[in-house]
Amino acid sequence: MGWRNYRELALVLIAAALGLTVQAPLAWLVRHQGINVLLAVLVFSTAISIEPTTLRRLPSLWRDLVYALAAGITVLPAVSWLAAFLVHGGPLRDGVATVGLAPCEIASIATTAMAGGSVVLAGGLLLGSTILTVSVAGPILALETHHASVHPDRVVTNLLVVVAIPLALAVGIRVRYPLPARLEPVAQATSSLSVAALVALIAAEINLDLDYLRVAASLLTFLAASIALGLFVGRNNRVGSRSALLLTLSMRDFAIAAGLAATAFGPKAAAPLGLYGILVLTWGTGSAGYLRSRARAWRDTNS
Repeated sequence: MGWRNYRELALVLIAAALGLTVQAPLAWLVRHQGINVLLAVLVFSTAISIEPTTLRRLPSLWRDLVYALAAGITVLPAVSWLAAFLVHGGPLRDGVATVGLAPCEIASIATTAMAGGSVVLAGGLLLGSTILTVSVAGPILALETHHASVHPDRVVTNLLVVVAIPLALAVGIRVRYPLPARLEPVAQATSSLSVAALVALIAAEINLDLDYLRVAASLLTFLAASIALGLFVGRNNRVGSRSALLLTLSMRDFAIAAGLAATAFGPKAAAPLGLYGILVLTWGTGSAGYLRSRARAWRDTNS
């Protein structure tokens, strides 16, 4: 699991470099629904890998789920909206503001497993936060930005088509039919390649200049605040649950945020989300090893 995450991070960095150097054809794909198509593929290929036992064990974790989902949908949108003011007004600021409205990062399930945390809790938070994003992201974004181009109904419709329907379809198939062993690596490879392709498309919208120093500062501010929120929400939990809460709350899905930004504000607003994706995947992968060693030490002390 650990090597897989490091391999995915390397793939993301290569994709970002490709997007920055081969911009014209990739920008054409962005303008022709490339982000939405890849996002639907990513959601489906990830959801089809979720074990049905995860869903059956979620009721016993309802308290952690409620607290984390409530914090994620109330605190994080406000934090990203405030962090966006570090950026000059325009598409880049609009893109940063969408980060807090995204659900848990799909890769947070893998990093939680790397950290020895509760994969069941992480999976539940991924599903629950995705449903909340589809339900309320459009109205919240319209309320926060007062932007003339934001149409909540269009945002909600787009999220339903590219996120909710693939998610529900994949979960429904997985609950009804077991996933053949030979298809598991196919689903994982599809997820990894979809993430990399999305990074390349988003990076194609980037024009590196001094404004991106402000974008980086705003995204790092948001990441630090989301880490602090994850630590606070999980402070009284067991070690496994603490790791899951920290990683899922601090890792928001850059791909869904990019789709949300592109739908609400246009392709240029998706550009900051590629940088955020690199930052958040680096944080999740790097911290997972440390969290795992802490969990192992705690178990040895209490055994």
